[in-house]
Amino acid sequence: MKKLRKIDLWIVIPYILLLGIGIVMVYSASFYNALVVGGRTNQYLIKQLAYAVLGLFLCYVTFMLKEKIFKNQRILSFVMIVTGGSLFYLLLRAKLVPSSRVNGASAWINLGLINFQPLELAKLFFIMYLALFLTNKQNRLLRKQGWKEVFLEVLQPLFVVVVMIVLVFMQPDIGGALILSLITLVLLSSSTIPGRLIAELSGMLLVVFTSMVVIITKFPPEFVKHGYAYQRFLAMQHPFQLEQKSGAQLVNSFYAISNGGVFGVGLGNSIQKRGYLPEPHTDFIMSIVSEELGFVGVAFILGLLFIIIMRMISLGFRSRKTYNSLVYYGVATMILIQVVLNIGGLLGVIPLTGVTLPFVSYGGSSLLILSVALGVVLNLEATAKFEKIKKG
Repeated sequence: MKKLRKIDLWIVIPYILLLGIGIVMVYSASFYNALVVGGRTNQYLIKQLAYAVLGLFLCYVTFMLKEKIFKNQRILSFVMIVTGGSLFYLLLRAKLVPSSRVNGASAWINLGLINFQPLELAKLFFIMYLALFLTNKQNRLLRKQGWKEVFLEVLQPLFVVVVMIVLVFMQPDIGGALILSLITLVLLSSSTIPGRLIAELSGMLLVVFTSMVVIITKFPPEFVKHGYAYQRFLAMQHPFQLEQKSGAQLVNSFYAISNGGVFGVGLGNSIQKRGYLPEPHTDFIMSIVSEELGFVGVAFILGLLFIIIMRMISLGFRSRKTYNSLVYYGVATMILIQVVLNIGGLLGVIPLTGVTLPFVSYGGSSLLILSVALGVVLNLEATAKFEKIKKG
């Protein structure tokens, strides 16, 4: 129990508040649709409450574990096999059973009580795997000054992460592939690889990404034009022109945000959740928050997420352990990118990616993995505090 006294309240308190807000807003956003399809109005409330309680439990268990468990090669290898195998299974199932796709993608495995999304496990695996590998190689990487030398040192983890990113991209889940790619880039940038090489890599990736966007926008191949992702890209550019087609979700999101104003129309009084926004308790829950609680409610939720993200970045700067810093930066990146992709999609700044809002949107896999990730961060920080006290 002594360890609990060293827990970081700057992370725990916002986390618990977000869980509470998520439970309330999932119920508010889902009860009408559940009623229409003949289900119980509180079915999503019960599930989200169960996920939140289980998430808290997993966060606590992870917090109480020995730090060496996170660095156990056998455990990481097992997680790698489960994650990679699950992603490959989804790709194979999509080819053999096209009807298994949901909203154009094959991303979930039904485990009975929960729909497991391997992507969520892949995010945490990337952080833990790359943090350990780059820490073990930190002295060797520090001495490398050429691309060829660095590439040979990081060939093993790059092969693993690239394969998984490709499997996610082929689901297709562009948002998920982007999150995994950015986690990888941030961890590589935060390692002891010379900054000059990281700057060159970032520049090349930016040029490649920009070129692909321009080519697809100006000269889209025929097979791309009929793709689900491309239709979302068009919807972002011309939402009202495509209001009866792919732009419907985005337009209704705009209406919800506009209706809410500063203080909102009141909890439970959203209009757009009544058949206009599909599954408003998942990807579009922030639109419902905006409509019911207004700008004030949105700012409060984003403020809580910002506190968690900035706290982890701050811990990363202050930590004297490379491994701890990389884990902090990785988890902060995972949460930040999901927030940016979710909010950016609702505002029409970027295409809709299907990425949920951390801790608030309905979903078991995301909430549980995020809770475990916070448990790891809290564990490492508390352990570091104990070690500091012992050293005097």
